[in-house]
Amino acid sequence: MAYIDFLRKTAERTGNTVCMGLDPVMDHMPARLGYRIDEIIPNFFERLFDEMSNRYLKPAAFKPNQGYFIRYDVPLQGDFSGSNALSKTIKLCREYFPHTPIILDYKRGDIDSSSRNYAQEGFERWVVDAVTISPYMGSDSVIPFLEYTAKGQGTYILNRTSNPGGKDFQDLVLQDGSKLYEAVGKKIIEWAQKYPDTGAVVGATSQTELKNLVSMYAGHDIPLLIPGVGSQGGSAKQVMTILKKAKYDLRLVRINSSSGIIHPWKKVKRIPEEWAGVCADELESLIAECGIE
Repeated sequence: MAYIDFLRKTAERTGNTVCMGLDPVMDHMPARLGYRIDEIIPNFFERLFDEMSNRYLKPAAFKPNQGYFIRYDVPLQGDFSGSNALSKTIKLCREYFPHTPIILDYKRGDIDSSSRNYAQEGFERWVVDAVTISPYMGSDSVIPFLEYTAKGQGTYILNRTSNPGGKDFQDLVLQDGSKLYEAVGKKIIEWAQKYPDTGAVVGATSQTELKNLVSMYAGHDIPLLIPGVGSQGGSAKQVMTILKKAKYDLRLVRINSSSGIIHPWKKVKRIPEEWAGVCADELESLIAECGIE
């Protein structure tokens, strides 16, 4: 099945466009979940997935960020507990939500031969449905990932990101008066004509840029991954309004929230006793905001 068809079917089945980001931070983890990293993190998600299942809460995608896991590896000491935790978390996603896309957020991009190695890592070793990559090094860096569309796997290319520093390069004005992120968007459309499961990452925190890109992509079957709602300040309701006004196919969008769902207490720095229920409440609210008709 093509990745875009997988996205459509999942959105129709769940009735929403929510992507649940899996970015675990040990400082925000409840106590009594285990002793090792590869016990604590999977146990956290298993407890949360139990709560979600009991309440029939099903997001339309999961997005584990590799960096949040492998930072706990200590390779020279033979400790790969972070990688083990990621492996167990992906398996839990498959177990509890077997028909839900998993997007590995690892933002790779290198020369052709290196990109082929990274593509193999993401698609064949982690066995995920899609990955995120950087387009900075151009076509020979990007194409090795896009070639996996033949196997039904998708690639999201960074276009206009949600971080404040994104403007440093992405908003640069080119000779023709357009901005760099717009040129990248046009290139993504060009790549998607040959590799149909090519998508774009467009942040929710830059409303003007989001409107421009959604209008550009509408009608081209470009899947959108939209981070930045929740703790980063973006509004899911505003994002949905922009998408609907542009007549973008809502089934192809995934609106991501990470710490806003899995660590909603991080600002008050007090973990509630019924923490799984609190996380599920946040997810339920986001699902209500991101529902499709």
